[in-house]
Parts: sequence; structure tokens; C-alpha cells
Amino acid sequence: MFRITIINGPNLNLLGTREPEIYGKKRLDDINNDIEKSFPNVHFDFFQSNCEGKLIDIIQEAQHSADGIIINPGAYSHYSIAIRDALKAVSIPAIEVHLSNIASREEFRQTSITTAVCAGVISGFGHFGYQLAVKATLHQISAKKD
Repeated sequence: MFRITIINGPNLNLLGTREPEIYGKKRLDDINNDIEKSFPNVHFDFFQSNCEGKLIDIIQEAQHSADGIIINPGAYSHYSIAIRDALKAVSIPAIEVHLSNIASREEFRQTSITTAVCAGVISGFGHFGYQLAVKATLHQISAKKD
């Protein structure tokens, strides 16, 4: 059984109430439950924090406890060199996911510095992006084992 760590950054605990026209109406717990139901043969560890250092700790811990990482760094994707460095330092594949299409948002949101150290990025598909990210992560894990 594969194990995937799903990490959500700042303000994602407010999903469902924070700007639902941009981020959707589903709560983070609902998204996590949907993932578990859709992939019953995968073990998931879910984390959310508004603190940069805690996210870095989780990324580093995933190196030893997971086969892959899915991360929505939220606003940290635009400026956190520390999160970028943590993702680069681990040897398991990471997929970045964003609910909104960051390329069509405000200029300061259009560049993600964490994307370059991830195997790929999924952006703009709302909560379904997490499902796509799980499929992409499973593909990356399988390709790495071959």
C-alpha cells in the first residue's frame, strides 16, 4: 500500500467560507474525505498549518514516512524559499496543487517558486485538482520504483 502525505498551507483551513467564488464551497475535511473514498488502497496523512516552519517539519518527516507528497503551499508558494528548499531536499516525489488557476490571478500570485522543485503542478481545477494530484503522485511513485 502506498502512503501519501497531503500538506495544505495557510488559510486552507478556511475552505468553504473563504472566497468560495475562487476556492469553492467544499471544506478541507470534505476534500480529504473524498480523497480517501476515491483511493481506498492508499494510506493518506493529512496536514494543514498556517505556520511555515510546521510545513517544513512535515515535509522533512514525510521523507521517512511517505512515498510521495501532495502540497498546496497556498500563499507560501509565491515567496517561501524555505519550503522550496525543504521540497528540494527530500527524495520522494512532490506534486503541487492549487485550487484556482494561479496564472489567471493577480500578478503577485502568478509565479510559484515551489513549482520548480516539484515533479509537476495541478492548478485551476478546484477540489478535483487533489484527485488529479493523487493520480499523478501514484504515477510518479510507480515510475520511481521501476
